[in-house]
Amino acid sequence: MIARIAGTLVEKSADGLVVDVAGVGYAVHVSLQTLASLPTVGTKVMLLVHTEVREDAIDLFGFEHPRERTVFHLLRKVKGLGPRISLAVLSGMPVDALCAAIAAGDVARLQTIPGVGRRLAERIVVECREAASELRVQDGAAAARPAGAADGAQAEAVSALVNLGYKRGEAEDAVRSHSKPGATLEEVLRASLRGLSG
Repeated sequence: MIARIAGTLVEKSADGLVVDVAGVGYAVHVSLQTLASLPTVGTKVMLLVHTEVREDAIDLFGFEHPRERTVFHLLRKVKGLGPRISLAVLSGMPVDALCAAIAAGDVARLQTIPGVGRRLAERIVVECREAASELRVQDGAAAARPAGAADGAQAEAVSALVNLGYKRGEAEDAVRSHSKPGATLEEVLRASLRGLSG
């Protein structure tokens, strides 16, 4: 089971990505939200992955942030929502807005997502509302934490960059130069990778 991919982004289109890992190109399906936030082709990337195994295929679904993967898994529990449709729902609006709409029971807002009709929107609300509300509460608690709570993110980011193939010295410089106090691991990594690719 593949849980994470780190390599060079060699193809990027609305149909998905190809990430080169040690000479092997992995096709990865991503939401439009993740696609828009990824750097240009030729840049090193790291994606969290959900592996979907079927009789006739093995599909990889990639996520830039843990929260997007969590909501993907939440949507997959809804009857009738396969991985492709769940990814389409994630493509319809930012994860924060999606969680807010589900938690508020805003069926009309969910129906603005292409491919989501009233019945599907209602099922999503019924089956995901409680979990979406809990996610929003967790986000509020995370936002209230003092800046020092995320200090370990810099050390983890350096380790992740080294695993991506960067030298420790340049990884430490990038993290030090592009980190903001209180930033999460994902924010530090994203900023550092952009700095290294620039």
